Amino acid sequence: MTMHDAQNADRRTAARGGLTALTLLVALGIVLSTPTADAQAPGIDELLSRVSKRIAEFYERAQHVICTEKYTVQPIDRGYSPQGFARTVESELRVEADGGEAPGEATVVREVLKVNGRAPREKDQKDRAGCTDPNPLSSEPLAFLLPAHREEYQFRSAGFAKDKDRSVYLIDFESINRNSNPELIEDKSGHDDCFDWTGHVASRGRIWVDAKTYDVVRVQRGLRGPVDLKVPLRIQRRHNLDNFVSLMREDTTIRYKTVAFTDPDEVLLLPESIDSVVVTNGGLQSTRRYQSYSAYRRFVTSAKVVE
Repeated sequence: MTMHDAQNADRRTAARGGLTALTLLVALGIVLSTPTADAQAPGIDELLSRVSKRIAEFYERAQHVICTEKYTVQPIDRGYSPQGFARTVESELRVEADGGEAPGEATVVREVLKVNGRAPREKDQKDRAGCTDPNPLSSEPLAFLLPAHREEYQFRSAGFAKDKDRSVYLIDFESINRNSNPELIEDKSGHDDCFDWTGHVASRGRIWVDAKTYDVVRVQRGLRGPVDLKVPLRIQRRHNLDNFVSLMREDTTIRYKTVAFTDPDEVLLLPESIDSVVVTNGGLQSTRRYQSYSAYRRFVTSAKVVE
């Protein structure tokens, strides 16, 4: 029995996807420019302000960038050993600014190109095997750092570090509301034997921020602890589930890389990969998921694409 993607990283109030695996759906990163690193770290409020400004600048430019996403989901047991066959979906992605739930947010638009190496078929829209396929529309995963959502989290500075060849500021974050209250629902997309959830799920994690540009270069997010998902009576009876199922682990790491474009020359910081694992019990399938991003192209006019 599978569970569909969790869509929005902040898990605020609405269902964000199924529980076969976590989907922290891709955002197309942040644009690099030439800010100068301060001699010492700014205060946390100033640091967050500079980070959110960089995200907003990205949304303006990201509308001209498309890429290819390769999205692989492997069912696993609670010991993290593979079970059965992996499923791979290849899609073309683009960003639409001002498409989110709050001012300044963006929406990621996904067009599926291949499923396990073949063209998508009609049955993928309803068949159980498509439960973990990415949603056509998803929220940009850095949106929780924008002013509209910042009050939902507690942020604190965690010092300095090195990330590859760059110096970074570290920021730890945690949900203000630590009381998770999710409820299981059947998949809104209509996939057989597939589920979603609605309600708040508290999370915490760490952000790596380039000390010169204030671009986010890595984000790690996970649960504060195991979370019980309430199962409504009608779903219990229909799918032979208990009153509650448990989300034991939900960990995600997003990494970014620099991509150079020409005509005109520009360097952008864009997603490189998203690695996530979801471990559940109570009759639901645990999964490991890996998303990689390549073949970045930029539209500089309505008729020209630059690799």
